[in-house]
Amino acid sequence: MMVTRKLTAWLVHCYSALGLVAAAGMAILIVRGDAESFRRAIALMIVATFIDSTDGWLARRARVKEILPRFDGRRLDDIIDFQTYTSLPLLFIWRAGILPAGLGWWLLAPLLASVYGFSQSDAKTSGAMATDSDASPAAQAAQSAEHFFVGFPSYWNVVAIYLYWLRPPVWLTLTLIVTFALLTFVPSLYLYTSRGGRLSRLTNLLCVVWGVLLTLIVAGAFDNPKPFVWASLAFPIYYFVVSWAITLERWFGDLRRTKSNQQTLAQNQPRGARGSRGKAIQMSPRAPRAPRG
Repeated sequence: MMVTRKLTAWLVHCYSALGLVAAAGMAILIVRGDAESFRRAIALMIVATFIDSTDGWLARRARVKEILPRFDGRRLDDIIDFQTYTSLPLLFIWRAGILPAGLGWWLLAPLLASVYGFSQSDAKTSGAMATDSDASPAAQAAQSAEHFFVGFPSYWNVVAIYLYWLRPPVWLTLTLIVTFALLTFVPSLYLYTSRGGRLSRLTNLLCVVWGVLLTLIVAGAFDNPKPFVWASLAFPIYYFVVSWAITLERWFGDLRRTKSNQQTLAQNQPRGARGSRGKAIQMSPRAPRAPRG
């Protein structure tokens, strides 16, 4: 039985490592630099994202941490994700000429921001750190079951795909790149629905529909793909808006709790202690003047 469990755990790690194989293929295709190679590179980005979205669930089912405690699957995942979510998509943006040659150095901003994001120990956190003490027990339990990414979670593959397909003006492209890079440093919350929590079922369902639509676009299933590209953009917008709605809810909730705690402390403070300083000043004897010479 233990041999079977270990084999299953290693198979899960091998499945995760397929993301690195996809990354190698992406690198080759991006370097080639023709339209067909870019199309295939996008296809591999989708494949790598699917692997990353499902390997964590498989790892938890197989209890890989318990079965193979000396092999760090999370470190493997981070190594692969940095390639497939950050460095290769940014290389794609540069190679595809989405930014003019003189502006390509701006891609260092998201590259360095992602290094910062991936290096944070709390880049992924649970809602237990930010539950609302004024909420009902059921609501607190639901909040504690939520998981989030902290800061923009380096979805540069999604950014690269849409910048390539839609080709917005250079000023808008540069604005989006710099904005998302800066959002890496903002402690905002982004949905991490593969771990469950609020809106996880709806978000995961929409994600599947979105993934199928992207696959059909890449496969050339539509004679005129541009309307479907715009339609597919609805899911990233939904994800971003919902994530920021939860972020603002938590931020204002923390602010309300801080004010409430301050008021409670002020009310519980003994009356004698409140004006003690002023009284002490009033009651203190005046220092005698030195006699004149």
